[in-house]
Amino acid sequence: MREPSSEDLALRLMDAIQALVRRFSLAERADVACCGMTVAQAATLEALADGGLRLGELGRRLGIAPSTLSRNLDRLVERSLVERGPDPDDRRALRAILTETGRQAAASVRQQELDFARIILDRLPDGSGEATVEILEGLLESIRTATQSCCPGAFDHLSSRSGTEAVTTKE
Repeated sequence: MREPSSEDLALRLMDAIQALVRRFSLAERADVACCGMTVAQAATLEALADGGLRLGELGRRLGIAPSTLSRNLDRLVERSLVERGPDPDDRRALRAILTETGRQAAASVRQQELDFARIILDRLPDGSGEATVEILEGLLESIRTATQSCCPGAFDHLSSRSGTEAVTTKE
C-alpha cells in the first residue's frame, strides 16, 4: 500500500475538520434548543459567564456585527438573562452582564456541553482520551499559527475553555 501524498492527507484533514465542526454545531444546536435558546444566545451567555463586557468587546469575542449583537442582547434582556448598564470606567460605553437567571442558564448550557464531551470521550478506545485531547489542542495551535500569516489576530479573542488565558502560539 502506498503512502498517502501530502495533498491526500490535506484533503482528508480538511474533510475531517469540516465534518467535526458540523457535528459539534448540530449537537450544540440540539442541546441548546431544548433550553429554548439559540446557539448565538448560548454563546453570548458563555462569553459573559466570567463577568460583564463592554458591548464592543462582546461583539469581537462572538465575531458578530453590532446590529446582530444588539438583536441578540434584546432577546436575552427580554428573558431577564442579561442586563445592559453603564461601564464604570467609561460612562459613554455600555456593558452587558448576566443576571442571576442568566448565570444559571449559562451554567446549564455549559453542563450540557460538558456532558456531550464526556460521552464522546467515553466512546474512544480505553486510555486514548488524553492523547486525543492533546492532539486536538496541537491541531488548534497549528491552525492558529498558520492563520496568523493571512489573518493576524483572528484568534486573539478566543480563550481556552479550561481557563481564562488566551490561546497563544509557541515561539
